[in-house]
Amino acid sequence: MSKAFLVLADGTVFEGTSIGAEGSTIGETVFTTGMTGYLETLTDPSYFGQIVTQTFPLIGNYGVIPEDFESRKCFVKGYIVRELCSLPSNFRCQSDLDSYLKSQNIVGIAEIDTRALTKKLRESGVMNGMIISGIEKPVIENSLLEKIKAYRVDQSVETVSTSIQLSEKQNVVKDYPEINHHIFHSDKKIRILLWDFGAKYNIPRELEKRNAEVITVPYSYTADDILKLDPDGIMLSNGPGDPADNTGVIAEIAKLVQYNIDAQASGKKMVPIFGICLGHQLLALARGCKTSKLKYGHRGGNHPVKEVETGRVFITSQNHGYAVQCDNLPSFAKLAFYNSNDKTCEGITYIDIPAFSVQFHPEACGGPHDTNFLFDKFIQNILTNKEAK
Repeated sequence: MSKAFLVLADGTVFEGTSIGAEGSTIGETVFTTGMTGYLETLTDPSYFGQIVTQTFPLIGNYGVIPEDFESRKCFVKGYIVRELCSLPSNFRCQSDLDSYLKSQNIVGIAEIDTRALTKKLRESGVMNGMIISGIEKPVIENSLLEKIKAYRVDQSVETVSTSIQLSEKQNVVKDYPEINHHIFHSDKKIRILLWDFGAKYNIPRELEKRNAEVITVPYSYTADDILKLDPDGIMLSNGPGDPADNTGVIAEIAKLVQYNIDAQASGKKMVPIFGICLGHQLLALARGCKTSKLKYGHRGGNHPVKEVETGRVFITSQNHGYAVQCDNLPSFAKLAFYNSNDKTCEGITYIDIPAFSVQFHPEACGGPHDTNFLFDKFIQNILTNKEAK
């Protein structure tokens, strides 16, 4: 295998071996603590623009299983592992991870000290980096470091959201080529609109398990477009990037909030809202809250969060670099969950309208499943609202 190098914005260089496609890539270098689920990580749209470091030392041991993908393609900017398994073993395996990375044109690096890299990112914070392969040794000049430092994750939601547009007369997506193994039934009693900011496949799966019809629409839809589809509930999906960049979406969510406030005042049907990850942040911004960037974010499947009302701790899957600020929540927003490690906001319940959101991933696949019950809560909110009206 040929040499590869990871060059961080501060000039630190890690030498390893090339995996995936040869070439170079610049991205925001982050780490994830998941011991399993590398396929879900690679295909999670929330990792758009990021070079992902796996802290678990052996990656690729069960190969590539397309049924476990969480989106239509691999969205990471680069991939870093300690040891890449070249001989995977699993009865569902269809390929090896190196071949998959090549097919997706993902530049990666293996055989570096991922523990040392993770410790550096924890101490210094998220840092831009560049993976270079196919050369003997990189020339570290100020111009290269400035280029790395200048990188910014932008146009993220626009890039990862579904490109499918619904006409006004369509109520159901019957043909969904990007998730062609899903069946969206048209004879369900509950109609949920999934507003796609980079949605993982397991969100519609969880909703369908609960006898819901799911309508998926792109980020560019307006509040009026959504209300014309007459949904019983609205799911705000996960997604990548800085939530504050999405000013247009935030404004449209604010209109949906106002619709619910007006509907409640006039005794009309409201539309319950459930936000996950980026959807949680966008709903909070639409309601006057603020967000800020975390030092190194929360990524992996072992993050503890505490429920304020019960004091119960849940182990959750997370993938985010921003958080809603807890210290400026408006009076109608109630902190529902917080992170047991750093006390950051992990969930909000809005007491003036039927809406709640969480920072973590209750749809986590492959796990943990501690908070899967939140989908049941969302369905119950919808049923209660329908029965009341």
